[in-house]
Amino acid sequence: MVEALRRDYRSAPISEQNKVMLDYVVKITRDATQCSPADHDKLRSVGFDDKGILQITLIASWFNYINRVADALGVGRDPIRVPTRTA
Repeated sequence: MVEALRRDYRSAPISEQNKVMLDYVVKITRDATQCSPADHDKLRSVGFDDKGILQITLIASWFNYINRVADALGVGRDPIRVPTRTA
């Protein structure tokens, strides 16, 4: 299952509800300005209510935010050597 999700969640053996949710999460991650009421309607059509849509949005956005902060600070990467100024 994990390997199938890594390869392509759209062809992984998961529910349609999870695929629609992951489509939305990918859209948030790539360009949240492209999310529209049509995306929310699609989430509702597979069983998510407004609270669920809010939770998906907040969790995905938080992970995106925290990953960007970690990337900017080099967390989890080999240390970057920053040249120091000499006077």
